[in-house]
Amino acid sequence: MKKLEAVIFDMDGVLFDTERMSCECCFEAAKQLGLTLAEEAVYGGCGRNEASLRRHIMETEEPWYPNGTFPYEKYRERFMALFQESLERELPIKKGVRELLKYLKEKQIKTAIASSTKGPLVRKHLERTGLSGYFQEIVSGDMVEKSKPEPDIYLKACEEVGVLPENAMGIEDSFNGIRAVAAAGMTAVMVPDMVQPDEEIRQIYDYCVQDLLEVKELIELNGI
Repeated sequence: MKKLEAVIFDMDGVLFDTERMSCECCFEAAKQLGLTLAEEAVYGGCGRNEASLRRHIMETEEPWYPNGTFPYEKYRERFMALFQESLERELPIKKGVRELLKYLKEKQIKTAIASSTKGPLVRKHLERTGLSGYFQEIVSGDMVEKSKPEPDIYLKACEEVGVLPENAMGIEDSFNGIRAVAAAGMTAVMVPDMVQPDEEIRQIYDYCVQDLLEVKELIELNGI
């Protein structure tokens, strides 16, 4: 990295503790419907947009539901109802979010969101928590053709804020997200949430920290 000009954030699992809520609702939805749901179907789907997630779940569930018989639409409907109920109860912000965003604003480092979540919900979350003013751009999963782990969403985010990928940092919690950041040619920072990095991911990311306060320290200490 020549000079840090922008930091691009994933949303679920990075800004908000919603990845955990989402996964819990996935398993609960399957339980209520009496369905078999493999952990890989849930955790391996983190970071994907809706179309990619559907393909992933159908493929993962094929051993139990051959020939595409997993009732995805019914499962998805139940999941969304449970997840919406959870979000209405609380929208917890991850540790260090406000401190890091304030620091980046003071340093005049551009910020954007690259989230597989649909745009209206991203904006709703930001407005609800008072974080909207910190981000110059929002790129959502419905704005690009290819989902994470492809780099498209991060390349578009860099384009929208007017910086080269090599001068930008991407912050992710999921394997698919880290793959996307690295493929875009950005500095990849992982803040693990639901799953810890495996050997493959450790070879891909540039840094791994515990929370966003450590991201702030990372930027300060490395002069990036």
